[in-house]
Formats: sequence, structure tokens, C-alpha cells
Amino acid sequence: MDNEKAWFVRRVVLSVLFLVVVAVPLYPELFGLDEVTPFAQLAAFRPQELAVVLALALLMLVRRGWRIAAALIAVLALVGAALIAPRQFSDARPAPAGARVLTIMVANVLGGGARAADVAQVIRDRKPDLVSLPEAQVDVREEIRAQLQDQQYKGFTAQPSRAVESATSVLVSASLGNVAFASEAGTSFGNIVVTGGNLGAIQLVAYHGFPPLPDSVTTWKTDLQTVRRWCTQAPPTVVAGDFNATLDHADFRHALGGYCRSIGPTVGGGLHGTWPSDQPAVLRTQIDHVVVSRQFEPGQFTTYPIEGTDHRAVVATAALLP
Repeated sequence: MDNEKAWFVRRVVLSVLFLVVVAVPLYPELFGLDEVTPFAQLAAFRPQELAVVLALALLMLVRRGWRIAAALIAVLALVGAALIAPRQFSDARPAPAGARVLTIMVANVLGGGARAADVAQVIRDRKPDLVSLPEAQVDVREEIRAQLQDQQYKGFTAQPSRAVESATSVLVSASLGNVAFASEAGTSFGNIVVTGGNLGAIQLVAYHGFPPLPDSVTTWKTDLQTVRRWCTQAPPTVVAGDFNATLDHADFRHALGGYCRSIGPTVGGGLHGTWPSDQPAVLRTQIDHVVVSRQFEPGQFTTYPIEGTDHRAVVATAALLP
């Protein structure tokens, strides 16, 4: 009996240790490791990791000695899945009667690798008020604009360094009137703040966040802090672009801070991955976002394939609440 009790205690201890080992890459923020490589990068694929962990738990049930550990990590995976489920099963609310609805598009053009005709086709089909174009230099922006035919769009580009990926462009519909363009300090890549014209108090921001490369996690975090600054400002705000972050990153959630929401996860499109676009849908993650402040009601969220880039384009709508 004593031997059996000792065996059981040993199994429980080993199972708990195994649970911790599995939990660290899934939830590095709980262990203060979300700024450490490779955990900062792995967090972007948490939904896929949870599926793998659940499958592992089911396989472990075959061995009697592993069943305690299997039960623990199965619970971990199921709780994680329950927390993520609202991103896919939430419903968009209809826009309030008489509300102003904005349509915003994001297309990372991979330094000009994206097929301009594909980008222009989505613009013609959806007629967005603003198009955020990460990694688009002036020539790329103008190549897209030239294909819009009778569609009237005004362009602007911010490129803080000679690196192609630092360029961020916007195309703004003529329906917004005589808007003003400005760039703000605080991000490594270009950002563009669009105000004035027919926007009233609204500010639209085109943004491209630095990626969380092993030697650049601090830079990535600093860029996201600028997003938080925009979200906490008083004007109704839309930030659209390649954030290089997902809702599973604690720093992205902190940047939103309850002041802003990403439209995709809010309206049931949170598992519609945008990168890498050359992979099957189940292997993609959503790093391209249209983020809106609380003055907006999120609407539709759709992604589109674009040839020549590793990102899918995003088009989202949001209604300004009266």
C-alpha cells in the first residue's frame, strides 16, 4: 500500500511538472517570459499550439502511467480553447441607424512584391475610405493608384529610413475631402495620421509594427506602446496595418488596453489568419488588424488573397456611434 501511495504521489508531482513545461510556451506571460525568444514568437500561434497539446493529451491516455498528466494538459488546452472561442463565434452588431460607417483596408505589399492589380481590384470592389499599405514605397503606391481608373484616391508615404520595409503608404478616398497627413515619432517603421477634411474629429492611422525578431523584441514592444498612446487619445481613432502581433501577445492586449478593439476577433473573424498567406488556413495567424476605439461599433471583417505577398489583405468596417 505504501509503495502504491508513493507511486501515485510521484506521478502527481511529475504530472504537475509536465503541465508547467507545457504551459510555459503556451502562456509565457504568466511566467514573465513573454519578452524572451522563442516564447514571444510562439505566442503568435497559440490556437494551433492548443490543438497540438490537446491531441498529445489524447495520445497520452493510452499509457496508464501518463493519464494524470494527460488529464491536466487536456484541461489546460480546453480552457485555452474556451478563452479563444469568442474570437471565432462572436457576431457583429448591425450599425446604428444613421451612423457613419467607415471601410478600412490593409494590404502589406511585401516591399512591392504584391501584384498591384490584385490590390487595386479589392479597392475597386470594396471602395475603402482608407487603404493602409505597409512596405509600400512611393512608386508602389502610385502603381496601385494608377490602376484604380476613375476611382479617386489621394496618396501619401512615410519612409523614415532607406530600408524598403520602413515605408508605409496610404490611399485615401476623395470622399473624405481635403485631409491632412502627418507622421508621429515613436515607431521604427513609418506611420501616417490622417485628420481633417470630412473626418470631423476622427483620426485614421496607418501603422506597421516592427516584428518580434530574436534581437528586436524590445523594439517591437516600443512600437506597440505607440499604439496604446493612439488608443488612449480622446478623438475617435482607427489604427490599421501590419501589427506583427496577435491577440495572444500580452503586449498587444496591453496596447489595446480596453480603449480599443481589433475588429476581426470582435466580430467572429479572430481566427482568420493573415500571415503567412502561402500556408494552409489552419497554419496562419492574424497579425494584420483594423483597430478601433470605443466610439466605434465593429462591423464586417474579410480577408483577401493577394499574389506576390506573404500577407492576406484585410477589409473591415466600423460605425461611428452617435
